[in-house]
Amino acid sequence: MTDKTGFQNIKLQDLQQSDDFIRRHLGPRENEIQEMLGELGLSSLDELVEKAVPHKIQVKEPINVEASRSEKDTLDYLQSLADENIIAKSYIGMGYYDTVTPTVILRNVLENPAWYTAYTPYQPEIAQGRLEAILNFQQMTMDLTGMELASASLLDEATAAAEAMGLAKRSSKNKKSNTFFVDEKTFPQTIDVVKTRAEHYGWDLIIGPVSEAAEHDVFGALLSYTDVHGDVIDLEPIIKQLHDKKAIACVASDIMSLVMLKSPGEMDADVVFGSAQRFGVPMGFGGPHAAFFGTRESFKRSLPGRIIGVSKDTRDNNALRMAMQTREQHIRREKATSNICTAQVLLANIASFYAVYHGKKGLTTIANRINRYASIVASAVVNAGLEVVNDHWFDTVTFRASDIEAIQDRAKEALVNLRYDGDLISFTIDEAKNQADIEQLIEVITGTEADIFALDDEAKSSIPQQLVRESDFLTHPTFNDYYSETDMLRYIKRLESKDFSLVHGMIPLGSCTMKLNATSEMLPITWPKFANIHPFAPEDQTYGYLKMIKELEADLAEITGYDFVSMQPNSGAQGEYAGLIAIKKYHESQGEGHRNICLIPSSAHGTNPASAQMAGMKVVIVKCDDNGNVDVEDLRAKAVEMKDNLAALMVTYPSTHGVYEEEIKDICDIIHENGGQVYMDGANMNAQVGISRPGDIGSDVSHLNLHKTFAIPHGGGGPGMGPIGVKSHLAPFVSGHSVRKIHSVEARDNAVSAAPYGSGLILPISWAYIKMLGQVGLRRSTEVALLNANYLKNKLSEHYPVLYVGRNDKVAHECIIDLREIKNETGISEVDFAKRLMDYGFHAPTMSFPVAGTFMIEPTESESKYELDRFIDAMIRIRKEVEKVASGEWDKDNNPLTNAPHTQADLRDWDKPYSIAEAVFPSEATKLSKFWPTTNRIDDVFGDRNLMCSCPATETYAE
Repeated sequence: MTDKTGFQNIKLQDLQQSDDFIRRHLGPRENEIQEMLGELGLSSLDELVEKAVPHKIQVKEPINVEASRSEKDTLDYLQSLADENIIAKSYIGMGYYDTVTPTVILRNVLENPAWYTAYTPYQPEIAQGRLEAILNFQQMTMDLTGMELASASLLDEATAAAEAMGLAKRSSKNKKSNTFFVDEKTFPQTIDVVKTRAEHYGWDLIIGPVSEAAEHDVFGALLSYTDVHGDVIDLEPIIKQLHDKKAIACVASDIMSLVMLKSPGEMDADVVFGSAQRFGVPMGFGGPHAAFFGTRESFKRSLPGRIIGVSKDTRDNNALRMAMQTREQHIRREKATSNICTAQVLLANIASFYAVYHGKKGLTTIANRINRYASIVASAVVNAGLEVVNDHWFDTVTFRASDIEAIQDRAKEALVNLRYDGDLISFTIDEAKNQADIEQLIEVITGTEADIFALDDEAKSSIPQQLVRESDFLTHPTFNDYYSETDMLRYIKRLESKDFSLVHGMIPLGSCTMKLNATSEMLPITWPKFANIHPFAPEDQTYGYLKMIKELEADLAEITGYDFVSMQPNSGAQGEYAGLIAIKKYHESQGEGHRNICLIPSSAHGTNPASAQMAGMKVVIVKCDDNGNVDVEDLRAKAVEMKDNLAALMVTYPSTHGVYEEEIKDICDIIHENGGQVYMDGANMNAQVGISRPGDIGSDVSHLNLHKTFAIPHGGGGPGMGPIGVKSHLAPFVSGHSVRKIHSVEARDNAVSAAPYGSGLILPISWAYIKMLGQVGLRRSTEVALLNANYLKNKLSEHYPVLYVGRNDKVAHECIIDLREIKNETGISEVDFAKRLMDYGFHAPTMSFPVAGTFMIEPTESESKYELDRFIDAMIRIRKEVEKVASGEWDKDNNPLTNAPHTQADLRDWDKPYSIAEAVFPSEATKLSKFWPTTNRIDDVFGDRNLMCSCPATETYAE
């Protein structure tokens, strides 16, 4: 018998709530899942999978990952791993510095889902906040570097150096040269990445003393200011010599040093780049960090990445947008200047807010303190009879020591990390160091205590007089108006209120997978024992990180069916590049280095052909059939024709058209039979997890967008992570690192990003996602992603043509609706649809990709039936609005669609031939909760014709 509570009918495991996170991650409730299945004529999620997914690619057994854990248990275990990391006082430097994130920025930006769940600002009318923050980043970059133009951030300093080399090659007037010079005292990880990039572009490198830069016939040179030893030298004569030889001068700089040092722009540098990490972004075991990149106005067409520009809206007010470079790789494809997709926007925002928070005065104080502490320790080193090898410095001093072991022993005892290079020892001072730290450092180095105030009296200026900064910087009011925390908080919130993110509603972007970024997944990134670890810290201080990374690698290998996973690529595009390099190196190891042809379907992501050409491959396009699938016969014909030189196929699965292609195994077989390798783009992995595995299908390598499928947030355009999974035969050829041994192999210099494990700080997010969903939850997430997409497809197909479907009339996790006929008949374009959706409280789906004039819609598994129905209702209502235009009831040029989006400013002087209610409250949902775009439709053409990429005067923001 049981008591009235039913005690014996409830199992203990049901009370543990170990699988509770599955329910919280998924949008639809169980009864809603049944309702939606009923709409599809199905009885279960298993039946949906059977109907939608080809049987021959489905897993035969459940993936071998552990059962789901509760959020508390997951965080408790992760905390135990974090506790195995040791936070030492880091003086390693090399581009990574302890910093102090102002708490008002930490709480209100880094830890705020309104900032970190936003998407790349392709719809600028609902992204004006983060666009202003990034514009501030550009202004900060231009001010400190002395350059005329800046980009909206890059991945890291090392890849920025490689991009600078690419710009130099494109822009140099020395067209005959194929050689690039690199200062031998550049950070080793930067040299690493530049070597990799140059090798696959077929360019030659000369690495030598900076004084010899202009002695060679080069198209460009990379000069360090300051260098790895901390030296500060006058580059102006070298830059002039380079220019006399028609070469481009690229300068790697430390952003904090530029507060005190003469800017490279004033020395006539052509490109200036570096990391903005020390402007308030934690070290995080190597990333994510935003790189800054400034250049000349005349090089604007060669600038890698994105630029934020100032344009006008329909009310003639200033409005911000992405200019020129917007998704340029999707337009130029294999002719693109780079394959950059992720731009570390969240981190650039933090760095720009750091500059706003401190202003010129605060930054000057911080920089002077850093420099003064470095000079004090240098004096103590000299007084101890040790030889300082650099004559000038900002924050880094290098000295020669005969008794290195004694210093190492004292450093280890005191938990102090220095940089050792043969008989040289370096220390780098950062913002977080205080008087007690400096006293301890002196004792570690010299073995004796010291009076730092006495040392301060004898310390001399370490910066040459001709290199002391005299030019002003951060003069714009934005960097001078927010000194109190109250003002700073309100500024951040004012920008936040202008942006649409997942806190407001669904972002149904096809191929971009804007799913829940759970708070429990995000929480650990600000734990000090993850945030404050240097990427080159001794291994015995990073055991917790390494255990977590190894567990994540093992889970990803099991989920994908690959034998090995490399964490180094710090974006999806970097993963593509790294995977193709592994393929290329494998062919070379087989004596087939001549294989250089990469087949790519016409529907592929634009980064695919861009990555292939960067890897030194020749791109050949394969046709797609009328159903959006790879044309197998065209593929076969081209593979056979080019079999002697075939290197690889890049294919996305499910396809870029949102369909599970039936012939995918045959496609892989065709490539292998003709000597090639298969690269499977992991952009659509959200439709595979727990159901199929790319390694089982026949693929040899994939990148995994952790910022899509595995829940790392998009951050307004980054961070991203793109680790690659490979089959065993490719494992020996994945990227290594010359500074820190990874992959249990000897260090080697073929890195694709600056840090050994890419953006280590955000890996706990994906680790926690997998642990909390577990075996059952991972598959269920994929099933519900399929359900939501097919439910939405069925509902919308009554009103719009659905462009592609797969077996049994099913799609995968996304679908494409065709708006071209509507445009032909009425003039209402996909752009009008996108802007009108803002009035309904939605971000638009992916627009005009992979097919012009269409929407690619991906609802993800995290959206509820209510939200799906709200979106369906909006799309049906917009379709009816189109009918009013078609019938003549609404003017074809003056209607709610062509005038969208509508703002509160419109209400002040309403002059439209339709009502305010029709414009701004077009649905019941908008009456309950209204998201207001803060600017009217932006004029893209004006912005490109009148390129302005610096902060406009404050008074121009009149409305």
